[in-house]
Amino acid sequence: MNADSRFGLQKLTLLDYPGKVACTIFLHGCNFRCPFCHNASLVVVPQEDSAMITLDELKDYLSKRGKILDGACITGGEPVMRPDLAELLELLRSYHLLIKLDTNGSFPERLQDLVERRLVDAVAMDVKNTYAKYDETTGVTGMAKRVAESAAYLKTAPLDYYELRTTVVRQFHTVDDLAALAREHAGVEHYFLQKFKDSGDLLGAGLSAMPDDEMTRALEAVREFIPNAQLRGVDTSEAES
Repeated sequence: MNADSRFGLQKLTLLDYPGKVACTIFLHGCNFRCPFCHNASLVVVPQEDSAMITLDELKDYLSKRGKILDGACITGGEPVMRPDLAELLELLRSYHLLIKLDTNGSFPERLQDLVERRLVDAVAMDVKNTYAKYDETTGVTGMAKRVAESAAYLKTAPLDYYELRTTVVRQFHTVDDLAALAREHAGVEHYFLQKFKDSGDLLGAGLSAMPDDEMTRALEAVREFIPNAQLRGVDTSEAES
């Protein structure tokens, strides 16, 4: 990590790290090209984006405000592909922050190294679809096996918390797909079906959310394999009426 490194920064969040007051740091670059990605600019825009802050600015913020934070969330893009990620995590540790990492799971060896070095306390990993549909959903090939390795590792990893989550898009997912996905990840403690929302910063076009009542049916199917699965972004009172 050098002085030219740049980061996006949300200075305060009560949502991104469960039960913690945190900041969220956004890193550029991703090896996936999911059409429904809600942070498309982080995937394709160079680091020289004027909206990004410098390393010195990040340090200045943490020096002034770090004491009010419990932790930091690292997201992207795909943070684990960054060769300087461990240095960033070590910097955050120097401010006594807990660290939650968002990842697509395609770098299982790097993920395991970061966790085993105790540089990460919590992980949220996206599982995009059934493994049979991974290529068409992510826009790249050959990643399903690597994601499966990461998912298997997280089940026994020395973490305070981990979750798997799937952003549900009508054009990519059916109830049957989500049930099959859950079968592939049976035994996971925390799993979420997230309702797709158009952020206005997508890689693809013409995408829409699965209706809430269908999301509820999907949850019922998923719970056959992952009993504690939950919905995010769905008004269940309306979906059940």
